[in-house]
Amino acid sequence: MGTLSTLQPAFFWLAALIVFLVIEIITLGLTTIWFAGGALVATILAVLGTSVWIQIIVFIIVSCVLLIFTRPIAVKYFNRDRVRTNVESMVGREAIVVSEVDNLQGIGRVTVGGQEWAARNMDENTPLKVGTVGIVRAVDGVKLIIEERKEGN
Repeated sequence: MGTLSTLQPAFFWLAALIVFLVIEIITLGLTTIWFAGGALVATILAVLGTSVWIQIIVFIIVSCVLLIFTRPIAVKYFNRDRVRTNVESMVGREAIVVSEVDNLQGIGRVTVGGQEWAARNMDENTPLKVGTVGIVRAVDGVKLIIEERKEGN
């Protein structure tokens, strides 16, 4: 361990680590946690008395390695229990045609869960009559793409 002047970089890296962690806690978006890991390693190197340039290089390398190799895994598990909201929650739900859906004319409306939506048929050539029951298969802008429900579907 060195004197106060040699520990100044350690205080800087420790402050950076705290800032990165606070930002991560506030955003919960996996945005700065990778840099917090780099700052932690740089803090340790600073306490051991290594050169500031080595600390900076190691900070960059560790942050990039964590970002590249752990982010995909973390995002997968972080978003695992995410509840789908708004339009994306429509996919797979039952839709009832309330105004004929005709892709050639660009018309058609369905209701899903009591809400009315503009709709298109997955089968480009077949209009869907009022009262037809379908399944929402996709969303294209503000239109639901539906497929007529067949028996057993």
